[in-house]
Amino acid sequence: MTGIEKITDRILADAQAEIDETLRAAEAEAASIRAKFEAQAQRETEELIRRGQERAAERERNLAGTAQLEARKATLAVKQTVLDRAFTLAQAQLHTLPEAEYISFLSDLAVRSSYTGIESVVLSPEDLEKYGEAVVNAANERLAREGKPASLTLAPDTRTTGGGLILRDGNIETNCTFETLLRLIRSEISSEVAAVLFG
Repeated sequence: MTGIEKITDRILADAQAEIDETLRAAEAEAASIRAKFEAQAQRETEELIRRGQERAAERERNLAGTAQLEARKATLAVKQTVLDRAFTLAQAQLHTLPEAEYISFLSDLAVRSSYTGIESVVLSPEDLEKYGEAVVNAANERLAREGKPASLTLAPDTRTTGGGLILRDGNIETNCTFETLLRLIRSEISSEVAAVLFG
């Protein structure tokens, strides 16, 4: 082997060693970059998963809260419907009282609601025809027994009252219809009725 061949071989060997070293360094750097990006990708993936789980948990809490609210609203609506039905039945039962009890009930309303003892008693057309005179007479008898003025009169005009009566003294009217009385009573005793119905 000649000197030139030795020099050429040496140059080629040195170049190959440098290439090999550069490749090793490049591979090491590539591996380092790859590891760095894989670690970053892993962290970002874990962060995305964590955020997703937090959002899912928050969404679940929101949906559970909404479901509870809707359930409470539905329960309240059912209770309200049952209360409405109970008071509607109460009003219907007032109309089915036996005649003597009905007259007594209406006359009691007139006595308790009378301020002057000289009011006119306004009834529904049906009640005026069936019970009018009896109601006014019973109310006046009771007022007299209690030592109060007892000059209630039967109004010639009628009102569609749905039951009950209206006391009129000039332009002043006292509404004692069943609907009004039950509405007033309902606001006072709804919680007690609900306790009986749902307790």
